[in-house]
Amino acid sequence: MEGSVRIDAPAETADGAGETPAMAKTGTLYGVGMGPGDPDFLTVKAMRVLEHAPVLVHFCKRGKRGNARTIADAVVCDPVREFPLAYPYTTELHPDHPEYVSALAGFYDEAAGRLADHLGAGRDVAILSEGDPFFYGSFMHLWRRLKDRFPVEVIPGVTGMSGCWTRAGTPITWGDDVLTILPATLPREALVERLKGTDAAVIMKLGRHLPKVRGVLAETGFLARAVYVERGTMAGEQVVPLAEKADDVAPYFSMVLVPGEGRRP
Repeated sequence: MEGSVRIDAPAETADGAGETPAMAKTGTLYGVGMGPGDPDFLTVKAMRVLEHAPVLVHFCKRGKRGNARTIADAVVCDPVREFPLAYPYTTELHPDHPEYVSALAGFYDEAAGRLADHLGAGRDVAILSEGDPFFYGSFMHLWRRLKDRFPVEVIPGVTGMSGCWTRAGTPITWGDDVLTILPATLPREALVERLKGTDAAVIMKLGRHLPKVRGVLAETGFLARAVYVERGTMAGEQVVPLAEKADDVAPYFSMVLVPGEGRRP
């Protein structure tokens, strides 16, 4: 799997003679926003990078393909370029557990080293990121480790939340509404405090936290207008008022929307 190596022109002295030998350029690290799930939401620039990057990185659970890579199926049909990165843990340990933190840090360090080998050899590396690369994305952890060593270009993507409120037919903010984005992993007290100070909200990372979120929304008076969206823009999409959802089962790709009720001319 070799990418083309680009060569700098030799530096020249006043009389035109070269001073230094030609040096190979490094590859560029791309953070590619893959959008919320439906490949029709990919940007033209994202598609361009997917078509040409020699190395296509995607995060995944062991033994499974990552969702970002699945989105790319509409564009990429070349498994030789795939570079899966399987997380050491997904839901086995709490994110605050010391073993989880240590394992994940080691995972990102090792992954950054492997990608640095490709970049140093002149191969562009595209990291496929669900939604937008700079919004709760795993890409950011590799970006932080590599950004001072190699050229970087981040290609923004349609976020999962905008895909969800669009599919739900739910305008999220009106007039001067303040929108708060909350991870459901926050303690109950923190969720209550944040919701009390906002007009509209998006609550992400639901999973097993849905019962807690439901209770918090009831306590803060938001339950009646909360909308549950599961796998928005993807196959198996579900949209339902949260108050009408009969169970507390929520997969990773789900969120709760609380639309604002601000000024409307």
